[in-house]
Amino acid sequence: MNKEDVTGIKQLLATPKKIVIVPHKNPDGDAIGSTLGLYHYLLKNKHNAQVIVPNDYPSFLKWMPGNESILIHETQTKACNALINDADIIFTLDFNAFHRTGNMESVLSESQALKIMIDHHQAPDDYAKYTYSDVSMSSTCEMVYHFIDILGDADSIDADIATCLYVGIMTDTGSFRFRSTTSTTHRIVANLIEKGAENAIIHNNVYDTNSYERLQLLGCALRNLKVIPESRAAYITLSQDELNRYNYKKGDTEGIVNYALSLDNIVLAAIFIEDRQEGIIKISLRSKGDFSVNEMSRAHFNGGGHTNAAGGRSEISLNETIEKFISILPSYNQALNHA
Repeated sequence: MNKEDVTGIKQLLATPKKIVIVPHKNPDGDAIGSTLGLYHYLLKNKHNAQVIVPNDYPSFLKWMPGNESILIHETQTKACNALINDADIIFTLDFNAFHRTGNMESVLSESQALKIMIDHHQAPDDYAKYTYSDVSMSSTCEMVYHFIDILGDADSIDADIATCLYVGIMTDTGSFRFRSTTSTTHRIVANLIEKGAENAIIHNNVYDTNSYERLQLLGCALRNLKVIPESRAAYITLSQDELNRYNYKKGDTEGIVNYALSLDNIVLAAIFIEDRQEGIIKISLRSKGDFSVNEMSRAHFNGGGHTNAAGGRSEISLNETIEKFISILPSYNQALNHA
């Protein structure tokens, strides 16, 4: 952000405003953490703030401070639309194109509220008055920390803000192991712990509370694991019938794709999850080194994300989607074998 933008935002937030904060559809730890972290900051500064999420999110994120205040657009549409239409400012966090919010796309694009984007994904759309976009950042939560600091308010970060921001940094860095984790990231995390984020409790709440069915589903996914050695690739499939068999709940497949990526000599991993209700195959892609799954997803699977982590979707059957994935791998073999 340039000095003019910072000055403009400071002036904008100098008096109480009606503010709506929105993450992407199927919000993850970084989406919920960043929106709630910003929410607590805005409340401290006397703003009328409200987090509105497009749809529900995993139970392992629902312990976070402020969770009880979140509205879900999918089930509370009328109330959410009224707040959006009445807002002075809309912050969009952890996404950079309105279509990433699913059914909220039209009401957000038609809203006359001033838009502020904070996001770390590639190729942002040009819809915001103020855009804070940085693909080098580990997470949107790290960016919210910098945003508060840029406004000169880092000292106002309390235990609630620190806890929410810690969650997003932890989850989007794979517990601080991804390349996007920098020395600055660690310094911020240290500061958040000093502010009251209890790192051991946070990790336990997010990662160490599993249902029996979730572990059974993981076992099923690992049984479905396939390796394509000539492409240094591996993939996992989960059909709707398999999800139903193990009483699937939102968030149960989080992180499973990383098991495929952990295999020796594998640099590309994918998981394909059938969703009959939406009529699509949900796809998550992960990679090591310089191989860009963002480019692969944009080119073939109507998605995108980061160099080493991206998502996509397919509207053909599960088997056809897998066949498509296998068929495009030879064109990437040179890049995969030099990643």
